[in-house]
Amino acid sequence: MELIPFSKYESSREAHSNVSDALDGEDIDQVAELESEFADYVGANYALATSHGTSALHLAMLALDLKRGDKVVCSVNAHPNVPEVVRHFDAEPVFININDVDYTMNLDKLEAYLEDNKSKKLKAVIVTHVGGTTVDLERVYNMGNLYNVKIVEDACDALGATYKGQKIGSTGADIVCFNFSPHLRKNICNGGMLVTNDDEIMERARLLANHAMVRDKDALEYIYDVVDIGNDYSLSQLNAAYIRAQIQEQDDAIVRQQEIAKRYSAALDGVEHITIPDMSNEEHPFSLYIIKIDKNRDSFAVELKEEGIIAGVHYIPLHLLSYYKSKYSLRINDFPVALRSYQQVLSLPIYAQMSDAEVERVIEAVKNIAKTRV
Repeated sequence: MELIPFSKYESSREAHSNVSDALDGEDIDQVAELESEFADYVGANYALATSHGTSALHLAMLALDLKRGDKVVCSVNAHPNVPEVVRHFDAEPVFININDVDYTMNLDKLEAYLEDNKSKKLKAVIVTHVGGTTVDLERVYNMGNLYNVKIVEDACDALGATYKGQKIGSTGADIVCFNFSPHLRKNICNGGMLVTNDDEIMERARLLANHAMVRDKDALEYIYDVVDIGNDYSLSQLNAAYIRAQIQEQDDAIVRQQEIAKRYSAALDGVEHITIPDMSNEEHPFSLYIIKIDKNRDSFAVELKEEGIIAGVHYIPLHLLSYYKSKYSLRINDFPVALRSYQQVLSLPIYAQMSDAEVERVIEAVKNIAKTRV
């Protein structure tokens, strides 16, 4: 039985050509080319490549000058790297419950928290686009202005996604972070990107991305000074070369993902024990296709695996993870919507390289397993 993985990347001819250029020592700065092409692709003023998506998020916190005791609001349904980068500054993540339809942050609860907790210590809100689904970003940006907090978008699932016709990365956030090898969808290379339209944020991010080293352009190359505490977030030339091709192919990949999502939904709509995602948003890139299983989700996933089909979960709510549960004395029922959703959600394989036959295999397996639920 041939395995249908949760995700798969196939290298294009363009990717091979770019990588060959890097290996052959061609006089092409692949990182600089990627940054320029990416800024053009999303419509942002500035783009800074990083070694990974988590590096981009961590650098974003550095660029915002996050300090001990500061607070950053985020969804309770996010990858652990979101609160993790906050805790590395000894700052405090604040978790907000989610919507039960698209699993993104509940903006009513976000607004209520911001209204009740006005403080100079409240520095930013990190909005996670689960599966590429965007929240009402205009409302989020208005909250940022009203309550004087920075808006950072975690766009690890939203590469190429749009909001009201504009690419994510150009819609008005202070910083947007991308990940070219996101959770459970591992690329053959790692890389991230920090984008912004803010001159000061980008100037600080570029400084801190290379140990806060500065050089006098008239001095010898090996003479430098260090003016702050930075780190090394650099992306390799090889990874940049490969990712450049991925960007060129991303819009076509989204079209294929949307086709697969429509096929899944047409076949699974009305199947007992299965709830399909909302299909009304024509801009949804379907980086993930998330269904709900109303009974025994984990055993459902096991049976899929026995059929050679690998599924995923996005995500385990942060308040259920030992570190955050213990650190902040969180109870299992503190976020009931996130808890209930977690017990039911299952992400099916969806990627541009899936064949129609593989899509049909997944559909038939889901239908057959659903029939066994009692």
